[in-house]
Amino acid sequence: MLTARRTAALITAFLGTFLAQGPARAEPQASAGLTLGVAGTGTERHFWDTTLFHAGVRGDVLFGREGNDDFGVGPYAEVLTHAFDEIQLGAGVSALAPVFDLFPLVVSAGLYGRWSEDGGGLEPGVAAAVFWGLRSHNFHSSYGMSNGLLAQMRLGLGASGETAVVLAAQLDVAVLGLPFVLLVNALQGPSPEATPLRRADRAR
Repeated sequence: MLTARRTAALITAFLGTFLAQGPARAEPQASAGLTLGVAGTGTERHFWDTTLFHAGVRGDVLFGREGNDDFGVGPYAEVLTHAFDEIQLGAGVSALAPVFDLFPLVVSAGLYGRWSEDGGGLEPGVAAAVFWGLRSHNFHSSYGMSNGLLAQMRLGLGASGETAVVLAAQLDVAVLGLPFVLLVNALQGPSPEATPLRRADRAR
C-alpha cells in the first residue's frame, strides 16, 4: 500500500518530468506569393461583364501550427490590380485546414480599399478567398512556401457597385527568385571552397 509520503513523491516526480519537457512550440510561419490570373469584373452589382488580367501580391502569417496536420490562423495582406487601371489594398484573417498533409485548404475573409482611374475616390469592399495547393509546414524556418490555386469573390461597397471574381495561380516569391539566384551564382563563378577541388581534378 502506498503511504502518503510515497504518493507525494510519485506526484512530484511526475510533475517534474512533465514540466521539464516544456510546452509544445508552435512557431508562426509566414508566406508570400505572386498571384496571376483573370478577374471577371462588373459594376452596379453585375457579375462578370468584363474579363480582365489580374496580378497581385499576397502574404500571410499563420499561428498555432506545429506540423502539417495542424490548423492555423493569422492575418493576411494583399495588393492587386485588374488590367493595371486600378489598385486594391486589402487585409483580413486567414485560416488553414489540413485537408491533406501537404495540400491544405486556406480560407480568408477581409476588407479592401479600391482606387481606380474612373475617379470617385476610395471605395471600400469586402473579400473572401479560398486557396488550395502545396503548403507544407517548415520545421527549420519561420517561412513556408505556398504554391497553388486561388479563387476570390470581391464585393465593392462604394458608389460603383463593383464586383470581381478572381481565378488565379499563386506562385511563391521564393520559387520565383530561384532563377535570379542561380544566375548570380553562375556569374560569380565557383566559390573559394570549390577552387581547390577543381584544381585537384585537373591535376588528375
